[in-house]
Amino acid sequence: MAAPDAAGSDRIVVMISVDGLAAYYLDDPKAEMPTLRKLAAEGARATMMKASTPTVTWPNHTTLITGDNPARHGVVGNNYYDRATGQKVVLISDPVFDKVQIVKVPTLYDVAKAAGMKTAAIRWPATRNAPTLDWTAPDVHPDELTEKYTTPALLEECRRAGIFLLNKEDPTAPKDPDQPKDKVYTSAFDLILHEHRPQLALLHIANVDHTEHLYGPRSPEAYAAVKDADDHVHAVWEELQKDFPGRATLVVVSDHGFSPIKKQLLPNVLLLKAGLTDNKKKGSGAVHTVAQGGAMFVYVRDEAHRDDVLKRVRKALSGLEGISKIVGYEQFKDYGVADPKDDPHAPDMILFAEEGCTFGDTAAGALPFNEKPERKGSHGHDSSLPDLHATFVIWGAGIKPGVKLGEISNIDVAPTIAKLLGLELPNPDGKPLTAVLAQ
Repeated sequence: MAAPDAAGSDRIVVMISVDGLAAYYLDDPKAEMPTLRKLAAEGARATMMKASTPTVTWPNHTTLITGDNPARHGVVGNNYYDRATGQKVVLISDPVFDKVQIVKVPTLYDVAKAAGMKTAAIRWPATRNAPTLDWTAPDVHPDELTEKYTTPALLEECRRAGIFLLNKEDPTAPKDPDQPKDKVYTSAFDLILHEHRPQLALLHIANVDHTEHLYGPRSPEAYAAVKDADDHVHAVWEELQKDFPGRATLVVVSDHGFSPIKKQLLPNVLLLKAGLTDNKKKGSGAVHTVAQGGAMFVYVRDEAHRDDVLKRVRKALSGLEGISKIVGYEQFKDYGVADPKDDPHAPDMILFAEEGCTFGDTAAGALPFNEKPERKGSHGHDSSLPDLHATFVIWGAGIKPGVKLGEISNIDVAPTIAKLLGLELPNPDGKPLTAVLAQ
């Protein structure tokens, strides 16, 4: 841990996560990203960044801010099965837990605050009621949760500036309640940078992900969302150059890539026929499944016969086209996933879909697939698939210009930021990306 002034009182590192911005967009001529490409040319970039398993939002944002895999930080997915209560727990939109209840290791902002630095985060997952964030609007909705958990002074400052974090106060709020208000969040973030000058600040913008789910990646709508995201990055970059000239480092990342979806797989139809699960209403059966987009968690209820049950699951699913891998708990270490004996939130088995497929958790119907899924894009798939790889660009103070990295892992992002701020994370899984750091 560093002394309070280790990085200088006017030093800042900003990390922006563009949710769902696949690595392939950076080299796609159809993607209008002048700001991000300029940052990459003047700073450093990776060809692609491998995400954590599963390749979904909440575990990967927690990896980006801790340097640890989900096996250590404890955020196992966007949702999970609670073995104690027999209920599915949905984390996305954060209606359930405070940060200290679900993140098991110190975060960058915890370490920065302990070193006397000011911290901020806008819409960063798994930050609700985080005691070490000075300025925050966590990744929650609807309005009631946003109002309850946003820093009160920030809400008031934003109102005075004409920035409406609450939909009920915003005359321009989108009709779709799930539509992310990235422009509003970016404006609030810039206000914090200008007025409060934190040394570590995090921003999560989400409309690329939202749009790709609806219309698919590389769709006209997705390209428009990518252009908007680049505009938001530009707004933050301008603010940093104005308020912190020569003192700012800007890191732009994403949490995962994206796959276009043509078929939805329904393993529970086959598991029901095999007598392994129920129709989801009775809460019984030998197994319970939780879909994570392109992955599906399989939980065994009958622990005394776990291995036998898992063999039966493999047999029941052996003929289901579209499953690329079935990974048992004995292989989890290779994927950065916890053994369920160490973390009961972790599954006993993970199913991975082929690209072009996603999982649904219904057991209704006769066919174990749906040829016309509602969503046109998804993620959650095996993190080794190139299209599921994420973006990494870093620019500014402390960064060597013109560095091109190959494939990196997202566990290395937090240790790199810690190094820039003169901080140390406690024995993270990742290591600093020293190739991009100036002496």
